[in-house]
Amino acid sequence: MTEVHVLVVDDDARLRALLSRYLAEQGFRVTTAGHAAEAREQMRFMQPDVLVLDVMMPGENGLTLTNSLRAGRTGLPILLLTARGAPEDRIAGFEAGADDYLGKPFEPYELVLRLRAMLRRVVPPSPAEPVPLGRLWFDTERAELRGPDGVVHLTGGEAALLQALARKPGEVLSRDWIVETLGMDETGERAIDVQVTRLRRKIEADPREPRFLHTVRGRGYVLKPGV
Repeated sequence: MTEVHVLVVDDDARLRALLSRYLAEQGFRVTTAGHAAEAREQMRFMQPDVLVLDVMMPGENGLTLTNSLRAGRTGLPILLLTARGAPEDRIAGFEAGADDYLGKPFEPYELVLRLRAMLRRVVPPSPAEPVPLGRLWFDTERAELRGPDGVVHLTGGEAALLQALARKPGEVLSRDWIVETLGMDETGERAIDVQVTRLRRKIEADPREPRFLHTVRGRGYVLKPGV
């Protein structure tokens, strides 16, 4: 799987630039548009994984665009941004078909958390076939690592981490995403690094030259299954 592609639509050029840079740092692929017409044109040639859409824009506004996309029966996840946070405004957003709603101003990291939570709700889970790791294979449903000699013992933390990675094979997962997904506390990032080292000892022929569990510098980890 590739990284999540976000289309940010907002007439505020400064906010577009800020979100583009921040979301890219968090592991997303980002495209931006300054208004609804530009977003429509871009979506003729590419299909984003999620849409971040400002409500108050000149020309076609965010609610109208959301309504139109839903009328076309698209399941594209949509998060609306607006400076109007009254309950009736949020209700209007949800009635238009939005999946989530975030009032301005907001912390960029809150947007990241909402996007990840929204994607978990609307993206179907990966198939549950065992994930091959050379002579071993991992059962994502049972969180069990097996080999020719039977079950390979994993600690609870190792199993949870391998399960998170195995459900998104080939996708770079940031430490923040893993910490949030596994419900870890503020020491989670350090714990993840330790768990990765331990997992490599169990699944790699040479942990110093990993074939399956890779570190992507500055971004996180990726599991690349293979036989």
